[in-house]
Amino acid sequence: MKATRMLTAFIRREDGGFVALCPELDVASQGSTVEEARANLVEALELFLESADQSEIDRRLSSEVFISPVEVAFG
Repeated sequence: MKATRMLTAFIRREDGGFVALCPELDVASQGSTVEEARANLVEALELFLESADQSEIDRRLSSEVFISPVEVAFG
């Protein structure tokens, strides 16, 4: 049985489609719907984890990712 790990996916609308990004591994993908972008990201992550050197995976996963709202002045 394969091991699993929870990672973060940011998905945003861009140019008529959606872009999905995993900040922990700096891997991205896209799709025409949110669901397709998410599924494509999962596939890209699995391919990365299967093909990357363990040292590269460890280096990327060792960085901390913080998600926080920020307030900025404009106008």
